[in-house]
Amino acid sequence: MDVFDMKQRSILVGTVLVASALTIFGILMLRQPTLNSPGLSTSGNREHNSNSSLPTLSRQEHESGVTHVLVTGGAGYIGSHAALRLLNDSHRVTILDNLSRGNIGAVKVLEKLFPKPGRLQFIYADLGDPRAVNKIFAENAFDAVIHFAAVAYVGESTLDPLRYYHNITSNTLVVLEAMASHGVKRLIYSSTCATYGEPKKMPITEDTPQLPINPYGKAKKMAEDIIRDFSKNSDMAVVILRYFNVIGSDPEGRLGEAPRPELREHGRISGACFDAASGITTGLKVRGTDYNTPDGTCIRDYIDVNDLIDAHVKALANAESRQVKTYNVGTGRGKSVKEFVEACKIATGADIKVKYLDRRPGDYAEVYSDPSKIRQELNWTAQYTDLQESLKIAWRWRKSHTNGYGPPTDEH
Repeated sequence: MDVFDMKQRSILVGTVLVASALTIFGILMLRQPTLNSPGLSTSGNREHNSNSSLPTLSRQEHESGVTHVLVTGGAGYIGSHAALRLLNDSHRVTILDNLSRGNIGAVKVLEKLFPKPGRLQFIYADLGDPRAVNKIFAENAFDAVIHFAAVAYVGESTLDPLRYYHNITSNTLVVLEAMASHGVKRLIYSSTCATYGEPKKMPITEDTPQLPINPYGKAKKMAEDIIRDFSKNSDMAVVILRYFNVIGSDPEGRLGEAPRPELREHGRISGACFDAASGITTGLKVRGTDYNTPDGTCIRDYIDVNDLIDAHVKALANAESRQVKTYNVGTGRGKSVKEFVEACKIATGADIKVKYLDRRPGDYAEVYSDPSKIRQELNWTAQYTDLQESLKIAWRWRKSHTNGYGPPTDEH
């Protein structure tokens, strides 16, 4: 009986151990992120596969003479233009994007332009998932990060502020922690003139007090503060670029701006003008005509996306260890919304109907830059300063891509 009891006990213990092991394994598998959650997928010059499971990648080593740049938000409007320029300059590029605002179509364009294996990698992931981000850094030998990924609409930020603090401030912290853990020493941070709020004096210099008046600007300023605090005890090389209102597109017509239809209400004025010119909307809504400006509408500094990307490239080349450099990126000249609309009418050849409404919450009357510092230190000057010409180039892409990066549709 004693021997029998011992055998039974051994069988019971073995069964419990096997069951426990299977349970733990099941829990671990359930916690693995997939593409149907904010996890990870990869495509190196291949089609994006939305049904792939989490891949196991071999550690990629640094390549002598080649800078491997992680571009967060690289499927977006500005990020995709940055990836194009970096690839043209013979850098190696990894795009990380969760496609909540970006376009997989832009990535596919880049993959066709640069089909050589190892030049371009696309990873579907969410910066809000620290575990996935850490895995990406562990499996890739990045030399630098250009951090574009962010929601970026002033009006939307006033309606959903918590989303902006999570997406901008918290996610920047995740990127910094991953960089620190894996020894990535160069960061170019995409910031905004919205951190200045509504300054009393124009033009805006880098020393203008940062007093943001909307959650978008506040979240960006918080991220800047985190970067500076971290850099005090780090040998990281950081450049913060505060840029103004971005317009334009690739002059060769390879890339453009294709915002999601549901975001039209919050999007850039250029997109709104093009929607009106193409008949997607019945007209253009201009919010605010009682500002303290010559014609009553807001004044902004419109910077062409090609100039903006050139500033990022120069920042990447000139970032210095143990320093945080900050630059305004703008033309130094302001244009009113009414002037912008007139330029858009000429660029599109359309008689755009304009409806004037009350002010948009969180907006400010006048903002334009003093780009003296970036000109003196990085030898950067805006080259695409003809507003009408920038709009004409962007309109050319928009007309030939009526459905954005999707399949062509009939003209309206």
